[in-house]
Amino acid sequence: MSDPNSLDRAALAPYLEAEVPGFSGLEAIEKFNAGQSNPTYLLAAKSGRYVLRAKPPGQLLKSAHQVDREYRVMKALAGTAVPVPRMLHLAPEESPIGRMFYVMEHVEGRIFWDPALPEASSNEERAAIYDAMNATLAALHDVDVEAAGLADYGRPGNYFERQLARWTSQYRASETGSIADMDRLIAWLETHMPADDGIVSLVHGDYRLDNMIFAPDRPQVLAVLDWELSTLGHPFSDIAYQCMQWRLPHQSGFRGLGGIDRAALGLPSEEAYVAAYCERRGLQDIPRWTFFLAFSFFRLAAICQGVYKRALDGNASNPEKAKMYGKAVKLLSHLAAELIDKDK
Repeated sequence: MSDPNSLDRAALAPYLEAEVPGFSGLEAIEKFNAGQSNPTYLLAAKSGRYVLRAKPPGQLLKSAHQVDREYRVMKALAGTAVPVPRMLHLAPEESPIGRMFYVMEHVEGRIFWDPALPEASSNEERAAIYDAMNATLAALHDVDVEAAGLADYGRPGNYFERQLARWTSQYRASETGSIADMDRLIAWLETHMPADDGIVSLVHGDYRLDNMIFAPDRPQVLAVLDWELSTLGHPFSDIAYQCMQWRLPHQSGFRGLGGIDRAALGLPSEEAYVAAYCERRGLQDIPRWTFFLAFSFFRLAAICQGVYKRALDGNASNPEKAKMYGKAVKLLSHLAAELIDKDK
């Protein structure tokens, strides 16, 4: 049985040579194993190395896998304080591979898969890496969306209300069984929804350590990747999502910081990280923190449920790994249930 994610080099090569400036001599295509949503490939060519990111094959949820949005936002961020790879080409659905994809430059650097940073040379380097990540997030939320041509990149109104409706709908569409904690979490979020405070910024939607490339020899962010979930929304969703991930068990598919002695490794506490972000953005603090964290758990659980359903349907980017995501939905909703219980 052929892999539905494999690409036809013979069909792709002449297209890339015609559409990507300077591209010549496609020699090899290698699929990255990381990631579940949009399959991503390293292209080795005589003219250099490139990255191709495509929609997955098969039947897809209507509002998911919009690689054209990823392409648009990264192209718009070129020249801002947010580092992104250079965008080279966006191919339509009628491309040689039969689905939409884009090509970007390949950025050489380090990707840290473990948030405990075992490969860092010292506690000082670990602290500096986290501070660079914090500074980049603050810079992202300070981007002038009108100047960047992204004023219409999201809908108006209460971001969290909109997102809760969207992800509840997607969760229900991909539901494979009843999970009591998930149902309770959705109900709690609906009844604890904060009023719209009118704050809007560009948000990444999946802001975490392993979605960025750092310089090979210094704690500098060279590129922020994986913008599939980006939109105009509330900046507190990004900072809460990142801190939510740190609460997840370290020995899990999420590579969280739960159970890790952060101080011993030179890593900031959640409070210190949030305080540094607030200082960079001129904020006093972040109110309703439990809601933002609980929402982050919910949204990630809904995403994982979609990945799991795709695995069952046979068109996940990494099928074996995807099946683990079914268990993750229960873990995430349980952790969120514990969180909201403590808030009573």
